Order: sequence, then structure tokens, then C-alpha cells
Amino acid sequence: MAGIDALGFVLGTAMAIHLQRGFVPIRKGGKLPVLVEKEEFVDYSGQNKALEIRKGMIKNHEKVLLVDEWIETGAQVNTAINLIEKEGGLIAGIATINIDINPLTIQLRSKYKCHSIMENDKSTRVE
Repeated sequence: MAGIDALGFVLGTAMAIHLQRGFVPIRKGGKLPVLVEKEEFVDYSGQNKALEIRKGMIKNHEKVLLVDEWIETGAQVNTAINLIEKEGGLIAGIATINIDINPLTIQLRSKYKCHSIMENDKSTRVE
């Protein structure tokens, strides 16, 4: 089980305890004082950000359920997936409270099992 900073920590830890599994935090860039794998991305608002994972936390070919609270474009989740895969992990699925429906998240859904409580269809919204 892996969760993305910060609400993904709360949700992911609760799920890991319930399922009696380990938990790996994926932190915002520059937060971990150890050797890390780091990757930058552009978030839904157009800001440059980074995520990092402590090296050696995931075993080769280990299946990982990735948890994040809200998926708008999938940029943050895709970055976390890249970090997990660089460490040798395999994505078993993605769990979230909400995943927006748009071309980017549809592509994410076609590649991974995604579980969400809510869905927002942003493709029909006029802003």
C-alpha cells in the first residue's frame, strides 16, 4: 500500500491497517532526509511540483495499491506510479475518494484498476 502526501497518508494508512499490510508514503519533493527517487510533474493548476519515495521501500515485483484523495488530471498519480515502478513495484490498483472524468483520467482508468467513491464529469462543465 502506498499513499500520496498528505491525505493519501491518512486514507492509505487506515486501509493498510485494515488489510494488515505495510504502508509506503510518497512525499512532496524535498521532505525526506534520506536517499530518494524523485520525479517532477506539472499539476492540475499548472504548477511545477515533485514527489519522492525513499529508495528500497518497495520490493521488486511487489504489488502496490496506490491511494490518493482526489484525482483531477492524473498528473500526481502518474508521477507516483512512475516512482513505484522505478523501485520495481507493480500497480495493483488505485483507490481515491474522487476521480474526475476527462480524457487524461480515462486513459489512467484504461491502464489501471481505479476505485473511487465519487466521480466528477469535468468534460461537460462550462467555466
